[in-house]
Amino acid sequence: MKIKILAIGFLLFAAVSCEFNKSINKDFVTGITTKGDGLSCDHVSLSDGKNEISRTSFTYGQTFYLNFNDIKGFKKIDNNVFSGLKLIVLGVKGDTIMFNNDLYASNNGIDISPLLLQTKITVANPIHSNNKYRAYVNIWDKKGEGTFSAEMDFDVVPNNQIKIESNNISHDEVYLFSREGNVCITNNKVKFNENIFMMFEGLEGFILEDGKAYLGLSIKGKDSEGEMILNEEDLIGDSVIEASELKRQLAPNFIFSGSNIKNPIACEIIIWDKKSDNKIKASIDLNVK
Repeated sequence: MKIKILAIGFLLFAAVSCEFNKSINKDFVTGITTKGDGLSCDHVSLSDGKNEISRTSFTYGQTFYLNFNDIKGFKKIDNNVFSGLKLIVLGVKGDTIMFNNDLYASNNGIDISPLLLQTKITVANPIHSNNKYRAYVNIWDKKGEGTFSAEMDFDVVPNNQIKIESNNISHDEVYLFSREGNVCITNNKVKFNENIFMMFEGLEGFILEDGKAYLGLSIKGKDSEGEMILNEEDLIGDSVIEASELKRQLAPNFIFSGSNIKNPIACEIIIWDKKSDNKIKASIDLNVK
């Protein structure tokens, strides 16, 4: 077992839509409001990448798509359309969380009929759980004058399958991350030989000496029959960690190897301050397939 400090970047992709002449529409289930001027869209919806969804509350680390189906109104050149798309995500106080002036700056033309474009949003850093956000998408025709816009509110919640107990240690986020595919694990399902990280972000509350923290970190895992299959008493040992690095991210990782494990596995990670009684514990039951 080892500890790695893992810097994670989440990409946010997008694409676009339309509505005939001038129009204003609101979906009273999702709250999505659209306005079209020269561009139109047959159907604007949310999906999880596979199925259409109607919820606007998402677990930290999840990805959702804003879909623009059967877009019409773009001026065509050699049967290609050329779209621009601005994406903005604002916090509850109106502060800008995400901004991209044109996600299609390198668009060399799209030839798809009926035209389906999507905005993909992963609700992770700089987005945080226990907060509300508003997403704005502005679309325009780079070869014409048509425009289309959409906006929606959504909120982000922590993964309720991860149980947190803390004694004077605060945190911003605690979540599971898989190196395989570079994705957050938002359910309790993992694979054999998958490199799994329990990510702790924004940790504070440790006694510091010269800007350094003296920590202990244990990882334990028991199967459904009580057999201990993970048992690392202290992965940090005598090492010290810079407070700035600790606040940014602490990422202990583990792997389940073999093929015969009695699910579920009760996993527990404890981080404690060796200079005080302060500590934090994260626990989750995992199913290994």
